Amino acid sequence: MTQAPTPTADTVRRLVRALLEEGGTAGGPGPEVRPVARSGTPATWWVGARHVLRLATDRETTLRRARELRLRDLVRPHVPVAVPTSVAHGEWSPGLVYTLDTKLPGGTAEEHDVSAVGEADLAGLLRGLREVPPRQAETLGVPRVAPRSLEALRRMAVAVAERLARADEFDPTRLHQLTPPGAAQLAAQPGSAVLVHHALRGEHLVVSADGRVRGVLDWTGAVLGDPAEDIAGLALAVGSGAAVRAATLAGYGARPCLRGLWLARCDTVLRLAEDLDARRAAPRDAEALTLPRTRLARAWEAILLERVTEFREEDEDGPDEKA
Repeated sequence: MTQAPTPTADTVRRLVRALLEEGGTAGGPGPEVRPVARSGTPATWWVGARHVLRLATDRETTLRRARELRLRDLVRPHVPVAVPTSVAHGEWSPGLVYTLDTKLPGGTAEEHDVSAVGEADLAGLLRGLREVPPRQAETLGVPRVAPRSLEALRRMAVAVAERLARADEFDPTRLHQLTPPGAAQLAAQPGSAVLVHHALRGEHLVVSADGRVRGVLDWTGAVLGDPAEDIAGLALAVGSGAAVRAATLAGYGARPCLRGLWLARCDTVLRLAEDLDARRAAPRDAEALTLPRTRLARAWEAILLERVTEFREEDEDGPDEKA
């Protein structure tokens, strides 16, 4: 198998220069380019102040990026927030694609708090994703994914909780709130699959300084599946209270809201344990644990809805699939 090339600043400059020439704006040094991430393989680059260049570094990412271009066009009319627009796309290396997107103005949910009006923006996002016809998304190649077992996730979280307790990171008795019968009661309901962004983390939410949610980035991981996964993602990004309020405004009932809450809680326990283990195996910057600790705290915010212990079968937990 041929080794994929590693993107460099020179690679990006040459590509951007070629795009500028094609656009009729050749000449001069061109815009500044710099990697978005400080570590790892630099596959995403700022291009000047107005664009973002993303380079696929393997064939799987290439397929997902090609699908994302079509999916964004399908999603855009349904959601009240901005979805990135591609101004150019093609191959930067044989079989590997690039997309040059317009940068959405604003920071991230890790930089700006989401306001009450921003929660309404998130509600509109969740509502809009429910409206996307599943069959049209499937035609674009969006995969269907079965709901995760909350009971299996609960058991894994319980298994590592004592380790976190010894490190003074987590009180394992908090997991006792979710019992095996409770996990079974919060199982995903048949016929509830919708388009799910599947990565509604803070870095993918574009938030303005006034707390409005202005856009959503990175649709490469979108699936047709459990809407509670996006509620869980929002719990990590903006806290459980805001996530559940947004989901309730979007029309979701108690069951999917609580399911999303507990998916997020178990996920954060497992992720923090993994990061602590990785730090023991190879010393890392202490700041690397800041984000998983912050997400754990957000997911474990106590909310009033947790007092609900019984669900009526007629509760409206989500829409039926659309044709």
